[in-house]
Amino acid sequence: MYKYLLQSVEGIQWIGIGTFLLFFCTFCAVAIRAFILKKDEMDRMAKLPLED
Repeated sequence: MYKYLLQSVEGIQWIGIGTFLLFFCTFCAVAIRAFILKKDEMDRMAKLPLED
């Protein structure tokens, strides 16, 4: 039932494409930040949950 309801909506495929692009851009941004970040900054952030 829901399959036919969603097929009747005009332009519904753009929602899937937009969601994929949002995920892909976020993933790329996080990956680039992880590679660019300096080691001492990573170590400082890794210890944050353990410090009071």
